[in-house]
Amino acid sequence: MSQTEEKQTVKNAENQEPDSLIEEQNASELEPSIQEESIEEPNEFELLQQQLTEETNRHLRLRADYENFKRRTHLDREAADKYKAQSLLSNLLPVLDNFERAMQVESASEELKSLRKGLEMVFKTLLEATEKEGLQVIEAVGVSFDPNLHQAVMTETDDTTEVGTVLQELQKGYKYKDRVLRPSMVKVNE
Repeated sequence: MSQTEEKQTVKNAENQEPDSLIEEQNASELEPSIQEESIEEPNEFELLQQQLTEETNRHLRLRADYENFKRRTHLDREAADKYKAQSLLSNLLPVLDNFERAMQVESASEELKSLRKGLEMVFKTLLEATEKEGLQVIEAVGVSFDPNLHQAVMTETDDTTEVGTVLQELQKGYKYKDRVLRPSMVKVNE
C-alpha cells in the first residue's frame, strides 16, 4: 500500500467513527422515547378500556330503563283495560239508589203498582248489566264491621248481637272487581 492509500484509509476510518458514534447516540436517545411511548401506551389503552366499560354500562342502563318503561306501559294499559268501566259504574250508583227508593214506595193504586213493576224490571236489567261488568254489592247487615268496606255513621247497643256487627245498612256499598267504589253506610253494634 502506498502512503496515499494509507492516509485515505485512516481518513475513512476517522470519518466512520463519528458516524457510528452518532448512530449510537441516536439509538440511545431513541430508546428512552420508545420506553416513554410504551409507558404512555398502556395508559392510553387503560383509558380506552375504561371508556369502553363506561359506555357499555351506560348502554346496559339505558336498555334496562327502556325495558322497565315497556313493562310499566304494559301494566298501565292492562290496568286501564281492567278498570275501563269504573267511572261509568260510579256515575250509575245514584241511578241504582234512586231506583231502589222508587221501588220502596207503597201504593194501593193499580196504576202505580204496574208502574212499580216496570221499574223493578228495568232495575233488574240494569243491575244484571252492571254485574256483568264486575259491579258487586257489598254485604253489610249481619257481618262484622270492616272499615275497608263499611262506613260507620251510627252506633247502637244491641245485646243480642256481637260487638262490631253491622246492624243496619243505610246506603248500599259497591265494589268494582277488587276496588271499593263506595263503602256501605252502616249502623254498628257497640
